[in-house]
Amino acid sequence: MTQHSRLRRLIGLSSRFLTIGAISTLIEIAAFNILLYGLHVDGVWAKIFASLIALVNAYFGNREWTFKNRGKHSRSLEVVLFIVVNGICTLLGAGIVGLGLWAFPDSGPIVVNIINLLSIGVVVALRFLLYHFVVFRGVRPSRASEIDLGAGDS
Repeated sequence: MTQHSRLRRLIGLSSRFLTIGAISTLIEIAAFNILLYGLHVDGVWAKIFASLIALVNAYFGNREWTFKNRGKHSRSLEVVLFIVVNGICTLLGAGIVGLGLWAFPDSGPIVVNIINLLSIGVVVALRFLLYHFVVFRGVRPSRASEIDLGAGDS
């Protein structure tokens, strides 16, 4: 495989990941604001709950579209890895929001949402790397190759 074709595949993969991420981000921002300003949930807890809500979309979008041909792990191990990776990323995002709220205690919704967006940006970069190299690692064998391999065993 040439470097040009690898780059094209990485760009395609990144584009799909960012599309799913954009949808998940909109879900997370909406949930964060509803929880924080509508239901008056603490900012860090609002961030954690909003992240968890958005992760449902992220898992299915990434599994079924972004990384549909990847992942050597069993589905159960993949889900466990996904949960662990996103637990780490959620705590990181909540930590960034908590630090921002501590640093700017009397800030209004605009500053709070800027801090939230910054936390999302940091977490997105980390998530892509961890999804690519840990959760959805390796190329999944095609059904045809599984059948061909099985036919030679008899």
